[in-house]
Amino acid sequence: MKILIADDEAPARERLRTLIGEIGDPYQVIAEAATGREAVDACQVHNADLVLLDIRMPEMDGLDAAAQLTLAANPPAVVFVTAFEEHALDAFERNAIDYLLKPIRRERLQKALDKASLLTRPQVQALTSLRQGQQEVISASYRGGLIRIPLEEVIYLQADQKYVVARHIGGEVLLEESLKSLEERFSLRFLRIHRNALVDRQRLRGLVKLADGRCMATLEDTEQQLEVSRRHLPEVRRWLKGR
Repeated sequence: MKILIADDEAPARERLRTLIGEIGDPYQVIAEAATGREAVDACQVHNADLVLLDIRMPEMDGLDAAAQLTLAANPPAVVFVTAFEEHALDAFERNAIDYLLKPIRRERLQKALDKASLLTRPQVQALTSLRQGQQEVISASYRGGLIRIPLEEVIYLQADQKYVVARHIGGEVLLEESLKSLEERFSLRFLRIHRNALVDRQRLRGLVKLADGRCMATLEDTEQQLEVSRRHLPEVRRWLKGR
């Protein structure tokens, strides 16, 4: 079982890594994260089976990170780690398999790991779908009414002055929500390739270099190519390489 440790305190991460090393097979730490945002991104890259997720972290706390993780195609199991027992109820409301109270004992950690291993990734995904109860959508004003676009039909999101253009299978709509807010909500589905653009990770197919040195992203379901900034090019290349 591939495990990601997420805690903003390095000694806490080292403690968990040491305990998991003592427990041994089939448990293996494959990555660490110091913030909720890093945890979400690392899960996407490393395809973790289980996340040991601290609740109180900067940028994005563990509860919000867990909510983001449920949007993954193959969501990992989550075990919360906290120094505050009152967070236990919140943990289970976010589809956690278990929670651990600091300071963590080896015996209690092993019990949580064994419990998590009883649920396969497809089972976790099925449970998540039941808990969510409905398809993820984005909503936009359209001809005086409201149109709801399934998130899986959205190809890319691009900022255009004070609006965001959502290009989808059936056309495009304007969103009043900011690109940054959309990125925070749907970071597991969309990858930032430019300060003004997010693309559906699963539709990202390759890069084309133009004569002027710019790199353009090619996407499924559209002939439109979007510019990839130098800042975001390394992450786009890592994603394409890891697919």
